[in-house]
Amino acid sequence: MKIDKIETFRVAVPLTKPFKTALRTVEVADTIFVKVECDNGIVGWGEAPPTVVITGDSLLSIESSINSVLKPFLLNKNLLHYEAIFQGIHAILVGNTSAKAAVDMALYDCLAQHCKLPLYQFLGGYKNQLETDFTVSVNDPAEMGEDAASYVEKGFNVLKVKVGKDEAATDLIRIQEVRKRVGKDIKIRLDANQGWTPKEAIRIISKMEDMGLDIELVEQPVKADDINGLKQVTDAVDTLIMADESIFSPKQAFHVLKTRSADLINIKLMKAGGIYKAQAINQLAEVCGVECMVGSMIETRLGITAAAHFAASKKNITRFDFDAPLMLAKEVVEGGIRYNGRKITFPTSTGLGIQHIHLGGGVPIGS
Repeated sequence: MKIDKIETFRVAVPLTKPFKTALRTVEVADTIFVKVECDNGIVGWGEAPPTVVITGDSLLSIESSINSVLKPFLLNKNLLHYEAIFQGIHAILVGNTSAKAAVDMALYDCLAQHCKLPLYQFLGGYKNQLETDFTVSVNDPAEMGEDAASYVEKGFNVLKVKVGKDEAATDLIRIQEVRKRVGKDIKIRLDANQGWTPKEAIRIISKMEDMGLDIELVEQPVKADDINGLKQVTDAVDTLIMADESIFSPKQAFHVLKTRSADLINIKLMKAGGIYKAQAINQLAEVCGVECMVGSMIETRLGITAAAHFAASKKNITRFDFDAPLMLAKEVVEGGIRYNGRKITFPTSTGLGIQHIHLGGGVPIGS
């Protein structure tokens, strides 16, 4: 099964409501779709959204990495020798994890189709349905409370609340308002997106514990490269602390795990460079008794479908953050995972189960 053709396409989809974190505001989901064709007729799809403030990847850098570096390496390779291929993808290009992830998921899509299995079964098949949380963007407290209440009314029972954009004291007011609006039975996770110093994080998390706000976990409270600060926070509070931007690679995961600097790890394909390396991070965490979440950037159903297949395949992945397609104003992908409120199910078709991509008349780049 030789790789015969690789194309990239630009796609842009507006959001129904701006997505706001401590790092950025997104109103339109710009992304790159990748199409891989094999000589036996199998076609695989992948996706890479630009997230310059997290991965450093832009639309142009993703396109260039795929078309100028990865494509020449992959063409005419026998995909059944996939261990050598995935090793090569990470050896010939430093960084550029989003571009690698898009190609990686397209190749896994092809492999699972060749084996006549849905991708989650090809990867391990631990479960066949998931439940996602829903994200509350950082805004003024009243708006966040209103948003949180509306998501609960739609059936979501786990909320991921964005904080860390300004004063920590304001974040406390935000969290109080959200908890007041949704009641005590809704699970709340916080994501500071590197927005606090270690001392601020310890102070506000301790205050939340004293107030009985019942926060399940706090994600990436400090700067990504401040592993000592991350450990300081983890050691000082009872609330679970999750590492996100601090971990892109298995090597970084090993350091955080070795130093016990976080209680949990958030794996994202766009950080890890795809499923191949994401599996290694999860395996390291599992050996150390640390559970993982799988999350995403602002992606369409295509990229989220790949992440969900990976997440469903592994026992140690216990939390799921796959709400991005529900934020989009229109659907550009037919097939893939299906949503029924917070519940996610998988198609019985092989690979990712993608049936059709609406490219809007876009011209392929680098074809």
